[in-house]
Amino acid sequence: MTVTLVTLLKRRPGMSQKEFRDYYERYHRLIGEDVLAPYAVRYVRRYLTPLDGEDRDCDFDVVMEIDFPDEATMARFFESTSDPQISQRIAKDEAMLFDTNRIRSFRLDREAMSAL
Repeated sequence: MTVTLVTLLKRRPGMSQKEFRDYYERYHRLIGEDVLAPYAVRYVRRYLTPLDGEDRDCDFDVVMEIDFPDEATMARFFESTSDPQISQRIAKDEAMLFDTNRIRSFRLDREAMSAL
């Protein structure tokens, strides 16, 4: 059964929404794809765009979704990130992009869906 991980990410202070999205897509996304490739079946970034169009401070700027085929594969992924080369690579780039104190990750628990 697929396991979905959702992470809420906030851009670092002083970075505009445009700078944030550009950096994420040009650089950080590539790291994500590289380290996730042996484990994940889906890696999606969903940027939050304010309906009023104002670039104000808010809790989060992007929702990252990762699907793993099962629990064991997700566990292997997390084990792989304890490798110092991988963890340092991720941490160094995260510091360029995110307010790392605000990163929050969740596992989605699946409930029955109802048709609307």
